Amino acid sequence: MSQEQLPLFGEKKISRINWIGVRTLYWKEVWRFYKVLGQTVLAPVVTTFLFMTIFTLALGGSSRVSGDIPYQLFLAPGLIIMAALQNAYANPSSSIMSAKMQGNIVDVLLAPLSPAEMTFAYVMGGVTRGLLVATMLTLSMFLFVDLPFSHIWAILYFGVGTTMLLSLLGVIAGIWAQKFEQSTAINNFIIVPMSFLSGTFYSIDRLPGIWHTLSQFNPFFYMIDGFRYGMIGRSDGDPVIGVLFIAALNVILWTVCYRMIKTGYRLRP
Repeated sequence: MSQEQLPLFGEKKISRINWIGVRTLYWKEVWRFYKVLGQTVLAPVVTTFLFMTIFTLALGGSSRVSGDIPYQLFLAPGLIIMAALQNAYANPSSSIMSAKMQGNIVDVLLAPLSPAEMTFAYVMGGVTRGLLVATMLTLSMFLFVDLPFSHIWAILYFGVGTTMLLSLLGVIAGIWAQKFEQSTAINNFIIVPMSFLSGTFYSIDRLPGIWHTLSQFNPFFYMIDGFRYGMIGRSDGDPVIGVLFIAALNVILWTVCYRMIKTGYRLRP
C-alpha cells in the first residue's frame, strides 16, 4: 500500500452509511427529551391518565358500552396512540426549531451526514419518544381495563408506523416554521382537532350520513382505528386500508423531508 493510501493517525473511515454519525444524532435527540423526562414523557402520561379517569369515573364510563364492548376498553387504545402521536410530532419539530433559533443547526448540516441519514436520526428520535409514552400509558391503563392485545402485528405496525408519520411531519414543520408559534399552530389547529375527531372518544359508526363519510378521509382515523384493532380486535374501518394508507403517507412525507434537507430549505442562511 502506498503512503498516499495509508489512513492518517486517528482517522476514521466512513462507510457507505455513517452509522457513527446517525447514532450520535439519534442519541442527541433521545438525550434531549430524556433530560426533561417529567415534562416530555410523564406530563402527557398524567394528562392522558386524567382523561381516562374523567371518562371512566366522573362521566359514568364504567357502565357505558360502545357497541358490544365496555366504553373504557374502547377508549383506552385511542388515548394511548393519540398521546404517542402528539409527542412523536413534538420531538423533532421543537428540536429543529430550537437549533434554527440558536444558530447551531449549522453544526448538524456540516456533519458528514447525508440527508437520508439526518432524516432517519431525527425521525427515530421522535418515534422513540412516542413509543415510550405509549408504553407507559399502556401499563397505566391496566388500572382501568384488561387490554387483550388481540393482534400483536397491528399494535407494532400502527404503533411504529403512525409515530413515524407524525415524526416526519414534525421534521417538516420544524424546517418550515420560522417561529415557534408556527410550529405549535400545526399541532394546536391541525393535529389535535383531527385526532379528537377521528374516533378517539366515539365510534364513527354512530355518525350520520356525510359526517361518517368525512371521517373516513381523516388520516388520524386509520391510525387510531388500526391501533385499536390491534389492542382489542375491534375496528370501524378496514385495517388493510389503514396499513396501505399509512405506508403511502410515510413514503410521501419521507420524500418531502429528504428533499427539504437536501436543498437546505430554510436551514441554510
